[in-house]
Amino acid sequence: MAAQRSLSPRHRARNKVVILFHRLGLPFGPMHLLTVPGRRSGLPRTSPVAPVVVDGTRYIAQAYPRSDWVRNARAAGHGVLTRGRHSQEVDLVELPEEERGRVLREFPGQVPRGVAAFVRNGLVESGSPEHFAAAAARCPVFRVVPRTP
Repeated sequence: MAAQRSLSPRHRARNKVVILFHRLGLPFGPMHLLTVPGRRSGLPRTSPVAPVVVDGTRYIAQAYPRSDWVRNARAAGHGVLTRGRHSQEVDLVELPEEERGRVLREFPGQVPRGVAAFVRNGLVESGSPEHFAAAAARCPVFRVVPRTP
């Protein structure tokens, strides 16, 4: 299964709407905003994400593995996670492949509307937890660690 490289214009427009609503203090669904410094420019780049909670820890999985936010998060290792008007500085720790399956298994149950992106991009065959767990080699997953002041 080959993964799609980038977002379609429709998805880019939808992301801008999600970002606008969050900035107005109107979050919806499981969506948060992740802002990370650009790996080349250092300028803040914001993307909508849907964290998954496993054993009290938040994780972010990506349906677009080669997306800019993934590459920026790998380079920076930190960012700001925002939901509505509440923001938190976080470290982003990419999980090794062998640890991703248990987190990905939870994704379809916690973020059912996000399943379609994984299927559409060829990362999983269906929304079953087993298919998500089997996609560990193809799906980057980051542990979200709150930064202490």
